Amino acid sequence: MTLVSQLAALLAILATGVVYGTDVFCALVQRSALERVDDTTLVAAMGNLHRVADRRMPVPGILGVIAAAVASVLAAVAGNTVPAVVAGAAFLLLVVWVVLYVRISAPINRRLTAAAVAHETPAGARAWQRDWDRIIVARAVLQGLAVLSLGAGLIS
Repeated sequence: MTLVSQLAALLAILATGVVYGTDVFCALVQRSALERVDDTTLVAAMGNLHRVADRRMPVPGILGVIAAAVASVLAAVAGNTVPAVVAGAAFLLLVVWVVLYVRISAPINRRLTAAAVAHETPAGARAWQRDWDRIIVARAVLQGLAVLSLGAGLIS
């Protein structure tokens, strides 16, 4: 049971790492770069980026959440308290990330995608992007803490 729990934690680290890396890139690079482009470019770039990402990124995101939960449960069943607790903490951090994404990021993604597909530049597009950017650091921190928690469970 311990080996399977550890494998689930490794899978959670890999899957969550994909989302973590993406969010860190957005926080460190994308945000600043987008401040320097016009609104039409912003809508075209971000709308098309979200059009693709919103179809592909759920796979590692969901896999990370499920694998963290499985790692926690299996570690608990095996009597490994520390790995169970830290994997459980990672699971909760990832659930908070999902809530932020679903409530704030996803609706903005859909608006920017629709505008890009229609080749339109809505007047509020820059404000939408600022609202999206406001939580990207929090999203990256949540993902990073989840990866750290899962890793701590493997070395405990």
